Amino acid sequence: MSRPGSARPMAAAAALEKFQPAYLRERVGDPARLAAVARTGLLDTGPEEAFDRLTRLAATLLGVPYAFVTVADDTRSFWKSCVGIDSTDPAQRQNRVEDSFCQYVVATGAELIVNDAPADPRTHDNPSIELMGVRAWAGFPVRDTDGLVLGTFCAVDTVPRTWTPHDIDVLDTLSHAAAGEIALRIALDEAREATRQAQSATLAALEAAEEAAMLSRTLQESLLPPALPTVPGLDIAARYLRGGRGADVLGDFYDVFPSLRGSWGFVVGDVSGKGPQAAKTTGLARHTLRAAAIPTAIPSLILRALNTALLEWFTDDTQFLTAVFTTLRPEGDGFTATVSCGGHDPAIIRRADGSIETLGVPAVILGCVDDPQLRDERTLLRPGDSLVMYTDGVTEARRPADRAMFGIEGLHAALASTTESTAAGLAAAIEEAVLTFTRRQVSDDTAILVVHIPTL
Repeated sequence: MSRPGSARPMAAAAALEKFQPAYLRERVGDPARLAAVARTGLLDTGPEEAFDRLTRLAATLLGVPYAFVTVADDTRSFWKSCVGIDSTDPAQRQNRVEDSFCQYVVATGAELIVNDAPADPRTHDNPSIELMGVRAWAGFPVRDTDGLVLGTFCAVDTVPRTWTPHDIDVLDTLSHAAAGEIALRIALDEAREATRQAQSATLAALEAAEEAAMLSRTLQESLLPPALPTVPGLDIAARYLRGGRGADVLGDFYDVFPSLRGSWGFVVGDVSGKGPQAAKTTGLARHTLRAAAIPTAIPSLILRALNTALLEWFTDDTQFLTAVFTTLRPEGDGFTATVSCGGHDPAIIRRADGSIETLGVPAVILGCVDDPQLRDERTLLRPGDSLVMYTDGVTEARRPADRAMFGIEGLHAALASTTESTAAGLAAAIEEAVLTFTRRQVSDDTAILVVHIPTL
């Protein structure tokens, strides 16, 4: 029989076993993981803005001298992006994997938060404490689409510090952004290869074009949330119609995520253009909005952060988008809705009695000017009310016979005439109205997001 209190030391000892050299070498050297790292094509490559803007953002938000995106094979931790390291030579942007803190995250498959590295029994003997002056380290895994750990997104301080929940949320969000960028470029590389192969022969072209279209659909779906979250007191549904050619990737998106003090953020947006650049901007927008909603729930401030990111991060190739952002906060038996529009159509409210209202003040599109004149407008949603956000694929849908547009009038009429009251029913009714009007010939992507306050 073990002595009272002996379980805790035993658990601590078991946890420390995962930080022993033999265990680390075995997990870091996993053949499937190494193959996934090689597939990224990132080892020994130069700096890229797509990753550097994420590490700059981390360094700014956390106030640290170093921030990294690392990719680790079985011999070295390669710093694909690094704030605080001046060299652009790949040979000087890496250290031995056994000298790195990255090895611990790769081996355990979990985040590592270290407030004082020399005093932490997991890391006290790591050579980087002396070689690089590491005192505090916090990092999250960067995974591929199969869940294999490719490396880390991490922040480093040269003095001891206690990492706050906000710091950890920022790193978690940005690690997913880095993983999304890697997944995006792999999908694009595969799509380009499929397209190249399609040019070799007629039959091969047909098969490869189908594969490219499938990859395009997969890429488009990766830019949308895989599932809508369950939010107490709310009924949420979304519909997405793909337009354009099969291999086109367009820029309509929607997202739902938690924000400050029990509030929730809802966004619908439309990125200019199509193809890889539109896909990158869409991914950037979603991750920036999620990060911006951590410290504030004010829609205009969240959209302003996205506007700043677009202006600063796309200096060589202007990218702009429109977006409508809604924050919902519980209020009695309903929710307070606050809406801000960045060059986007306002949200529509369908009251419980069937009346239709709009919510949101028009402003300049995002990514064009320093001050897009964003404003917030607020109302109370009561049981039975619904809020609808959508992209211009709805209002600009055209009837083939005379090229007439569905318009805001058509949307209002669809909402006023339907007997549906659930979020899913309302979203489906709008989609069906658009498809009927266009004779099912949709030329532009269409995103519809509906939030309903169920009656008690």
